[in-house]
Amino acid sequence: MSSPSKRREMDVMKLMMSDYNVETINDGLNEFNVEFHGPKESIYEGGVWKIHVELPDAYPYKSPSIGFVNKIFHPNVDELSGSVCLDVINQSWSPMFDLLNVFEVFLPQLLIYPNPSDPLNGDAASLMMKDKEQYDQKVKEYCERYAKKEHIMNSTGEELSDEEDVSDEESGSSDEEDEIAGHVDP
Repeated sequence: MSSPSKRREMDVMKLMMSDYNVETINDGLNEFNVEFHGPKESIYEGGVWKIHVELPDAYPYKSPSIGFVNKIFHPNVDELSGSVCLDVINQSWSPMFDLLNVFEVFLPQLLIYPNPSDPLNGDAASLMMKDKEQYDQKVKEYCERYAKKEHIMNSTGEELSDEEDVSDEESGSSDEEDEIAGHVDP
């Protein structure tokens, strides 16, 4: 590749040409949302999430920032912010990887093989290790409640501004507030 910007354009276009629904933010290629479906034959099957992606200026030499916008119950995803704890993105990223790898391999593998020993969501990790059946049930409940097509249609970045973002002590106060796990800064 002749430059990081050409590689960024190529990777985003490749993602847009694939089976993923990509919604750019501010008409640029540095920030966008991707519709992501839970892997088939997993407890996340049937779930639909909006994944917020930010590409740093140094992409592909520096990894993308990836986060779930609507809620997901998973040991390696922060329930409030949607941040993802995934070594291949956070620590061992290589310019050999591209955005399709993130959505076709890395995120599906994360959902199928969670790592409860390195959690961002301690409750999910603890439940998974203590009672796998109850953990699976809670994952399915979250999929029903927060991860349907209509949930991602209603979780655009414009709905939450910095002033409206809920604080930690308010975060459990109503079902409406719980529908959006993170937000996109305008």
